[in-house]
Amino acid sequence: MSRYFTIEEAEALLPEVGKSMRAAIEFRRYLLIAEEILGRESHRIEMSGGAMVDAPRLSEEKSRRDTCAAQIEANIEHIHSLGCEIKDLNSGVLDFRTLYKGEEVYLCWELGESGISYWHGLQEGFAGRKPVDEEFRRNHRGRRER
Repeated sequence: MSRYFTIEEAEALLPEVGKSMRAAIEFRRYLLIAEEILGRESHRIEMSGGAMVDAPRLSEEKSRRDTCAAQIEANIEHIHSLGCEIKDLNSGVLDFRTLYKGEEVYLCWELGESGISYWHGLQEGFAGRKPVDEEFRRNHRGRRER
């Protein structure tokens, strides 16, 4: 059973999920840098026939890559444990399920937005975002998991 959020419940989590989302994005950036360095080193080693391998440097970069990957996973798992669904890690988009007139929909938030101002249907995605208005506020509800 999914957790359904009210706007107020989702907004109360924004500082926490925002922190985890920013951390995951930053670790992803470091992961990509480490992978690029490892790729260049691998190519250099291959082109030199395996000569002049800087084993300590390779080991350090592999360790950095693995640490970053573990931190990304930990932050993603934390966000999911709160009941949120990450839709785009690159731009920091995540959704909170809610019920609107009895139908499942998403409250949609993007990193940097000050609050929950948009919602969309389950199949509409980010491009289908609609502004949260008074009619939506009156007719949506949350529900805790059992």
